[in-house]
Amino acid sequence: MKNFNLRVYGLLINENQEILLSDECRFGHFFTKFPGGRVEAGEGILDALKREFIEELNLAIEEAFPFYYNDFYQESAFRKEDQIVSFYYLVKCDFRKIQCVNYEIPFFEEVEKQRWIKLDDLQESDLTFPIDKIVLNKLKSTND
Repeated sequence: MKNFNLRVYGLLINENQEILLSDECRFGHFFTKFPGGRVEAGEGILDALKREFIEELNLAIEEAFPFYYNDFYQESAFRKEDQIVSFYYLVKCDFRKIQCVNYEIPFFEEVEKQRWIKLDDLQESDLTFPIDKIVLNKLKSTND
């Protein structure tokens, strides 16, 4: 392991108990995750989340509440020499501004698209990354 790769993600749930997902294709690989991404050098974790939401969704976060972080070793799916440390926040924002269009998955154009899915319908197998699967289970157990 050579590097730490800090990641931050927002868990946005609407009034219909749907959660926002991001589907992406990068480096020829399709994956599904929660909205968010890398914390850049010199940037705070919450500042990175706010930046990511503006970049990815053109959406300002109104409130963010810490929800989960991984306290175990997780190797990066893309760079085996990187250790992933991920932070997840429950976020509040004006989700009505999000424009989701229907699309087929997987897709292989280098792009990112968003979709809503009922939290009750979302399964571990729908998510690509191991930490996201843990977060999903925690979300579901806190909503019971």
